[in-house]
Parts: sequence; structure tokens; C-alpha cells
Amino acid sequence: MTERTLHLPVAAQPSVESLVDLARLGERHGYERAWLPETWGRDAVTVLTSIARETDEIGIGSSILPIYSRSPALLGQTAATLQEVSDGRLRLGLGPSGPAVIEGWHGVDFDRPLRRTRETVEIVRAVLSGETVSYDGECFSLAGFRLRCGPPETPVPIDVAGMGPKSVELAGRFADGWHATVFTPDGLEDRLEDLARGVDLGGRDLEDVRVTLSVTACALADGERARELARQHLAFYVGAMGTYYRESLARQGYEPEANEIAAAWASGEPETATDLITDDLLDDLGAAGTPDRAREELATFESIDGVDRVAIGFPRGAETDEIGATLEALAPDAD
Repeated sequence: MTERTLHLPVAAQPSVESLVDLARLGERHGYERAWLPETWGRDAVTVLTSIARETDEIGIGSSILPIYSRSPALLGQTAATLQEVSDGRLRLGLGPSGPAVIEGWHGVDFDRPLRRTRETVEIVRAVLSGETVSYDGECFSLAGFRLRCGPPETPVPIDVAGMGPKSVELAGRFADGWHATVFTPDGLEDRLEDLARGVDLGGRDLEDVRVTLSVTACALADGERARELARQHLAFYVGAMGTYYRESLARQGYEPEANEIAAAWASGEPETATDLITDDLLDDLGAAGTPDRAREELATFESIDGVDRVAIGFPRGAETDEIGATLEALAPDAD
């Protein structure tokens, strides 16, 4: 059965406590895990620590921590510490993010993202083993240190985010899971083939690699308001967040639409870009509308063979009460 998890809002929230409150609400309503992204707002580690301290059962996870803003060794230390404070409830999500964030915000060259992702995963695993780390790679070389504290009693699964064929293949070959976002059902199935190829190349078992699909969702009594919020969110990602989402959408059969949305946004016309998210495209990428409609659309994503968990994400323009209403309407205990 597909797990239903919670992807806490990427947009700024009133406080850390408001994010903790959403995780608590998710725990009460039966969500399996609360994922938290890290972009250019609050750092995810502090917030995840707060959530771990204020909840009892819900899993916690990063989706994602960028691999350019922390060294691989620090990521390993962080994972070990979060696993300790959460009593074994952590799942670590890593990924390169994109040039817009890495170069524009962190001021770091977005260099060799696939190789850097692979080496980061390997080093984090070595750190979490508790053994002395010796690694000589193309991006990183380190030796002579080990965790000063004991390694986690419960191993930390490491997931990798990716949108293109090679990045998804890498997840299948080296990671414990793949995080997918802004995918149509047909587009996701194409990438699942890349994941399986990576699993084969790594001599692994496909059952050991978990797939998490983040779905933009909004379920409100005012169904048109819900759909407009989801449109705005998707237009922002395709138009404003660099080239990766646009290229991914183009690969999924929406090349003209992806290029038009990006062009409108680049021209300073976000409303035009939003209008270019047609009803068909919105239905193919998200679950938005009245609660009944959103639940029906969410079921389409959950029925995809190969998807292990769906993460309910929220439009960046949604108000706190709209996030809460969607969380409750789409909760596992609401089915």
C-alpha cells in the first residue's frame, strides 16, 4: 500500500513553531513522515530537530538538503545527530538543487552535480558506519577521521532527488530511494525505467529502493481558489526556478507549454505564465480542487506501479488555514 506523507511548505511560514504544528497535525492524522525542504528560508536541520523533539511517531526527513551547502562529512554528522534526537525516525534526502539556488544564493559553482551527488552519498554512508573514513574521489578526498560519537543504532536511509534520466539512474544505483517532483503519471513511469536500470547497474534489488513522489495539492471548499493556487505554484517552478523543471516538463510531452511558461515568466508576466497552466496540465501534475476532486486526483498518483509513498505538498501562496485544511482533507484517516 502506498504511504501518504507530508511535504511541509517550501514557502516561508510565520515561525518555526508553525512548521512544528503542521508536523504535529500530520502525526495526529496518520501521515507516515514529515519532509522538509531547504531553499533560502529557515535551515532544515534546526526545524527538523524541533519537530523531532515535539513529536512521538511521525518520521522526519529532509527533502532535500543541497549537497553544495554542506560538506559530505558534515552531512553525515548531521544525519547521525538527527537520527539520535529523533530516536531513529530520520530518512535523509539529498540532492544537488540547481544553479539558481547554489550559485545565486550560496555563491558556489554548480559543478559536476551527478559526480558530486554520488561521492556525497558514498562519503555520508562511510561517516554513518562509524569507521575511519578514507575516500579518494574526483570531487572529494578525505582521510583519518571517524565519528567521535557512536554511529546510529538504526541505519539512516539515504534518498536522492533527481528529474533527468541520468540523475534518476544514479539514485537507483547508489541510493536507498528516489525523490520525484513535478511529474505527470506518464512522465514518472519513464523515469521509473531509468531507476530500474540504475538498480541493475548497481547489482541491487528494486524492492530496496523506495520511490517518493511529491504532489502539489490543494483541497478547499472553494475549489477554484484551490486550483488557482496550484496553478501559481507550478508556473513559478517551471518559469522561475532555473531550467531543470522546464526541461523535465518538456521531456514529459509538454515542451511547447514549458517553453511558453518560462518565456512569460522571464518577460515579467507571471499572470500569463499562470494562465498557461491549463486544466489538463494542472490535473496531470497535481491534485487540486474541492476535497472530493483532490482526493480523486491524488488516487491516480498513488496507483502508479512503483510509487511507494506520495508526499502531499502545498502551493507556495497558500495561507496557513488553507494548508491545514488541505492536510486534513487529504489525510490518511480521511479516506
